[in-house]
Amino acid sequence: MKTTELGRCPWGDSGDDAYRLYHDTEWGVPVHDDARQFEFLVLESAQAGLSWSTILRKRDGYRRAFAGFDAAKVARFNRRSVQRLLTDPGIVRNRLKIEAAIGNARAFLAIQEQFGSFDAYIWRFVDGRPIVNGWKRQDQIPATSRESDALSAELKWRGFKFMGSTIVYAHMQATGLVNDHLVTCFRHRMCGTLDRG
Repeated sequence: MKTTELGRCPWGDSGDDAYRLYHDTEWGVPVHDDARQFEFLVLESAQAGLSWSTILRKRDGYRRAFAGFDAAKVARFNRRSVQRLLTDPGIVRNRLKIEAAIGNARAFLAIQEQFGSFDAYIWRFVDGRPIVNGWKRQDQIPATSRESDALSAELKWRGFKFMGSTIVYAHMQATGLVNDHLVTCFRHRMCGTLDRG
């Protein structure tokens, strides 16, 4: 049976091929890799005030501009790096967001140092296993949760920028800490049975 016959979340079936691929292969999949976690932190913070489709189209540009999402390399970026990035059409050229990504890389490394990995740190906020919701309609999916409120507050305390609860909840959805696929979507069950690390 083709995936189109199985049903998708409405946003993943909008006719945008990049959105569909992202929905079908990434969104909601539990991530236990620090490099991938950092990638989504950079992308989600860049999204603030913009559409996800805008960021998704610039993902390769971000990968190139931010050293393959290597947090240790990004943490060493300096003023000259910021000036270079401000002229890069492959990313969102917003000084505050660029500087936030660099500062967030440093805070990310501090968490790795303290907890052994960012993975070990972030999954504590959901007791080590994905929160699997049972939404039937897209308008039921919240923009924040108790867990995203707590994680957002702690990330800010640790020096992260552009990490409000809405952005953090989107990060949790993207990296599978939360499974918000609709129950009618073929990915709901698939994400729920994936290896949780």
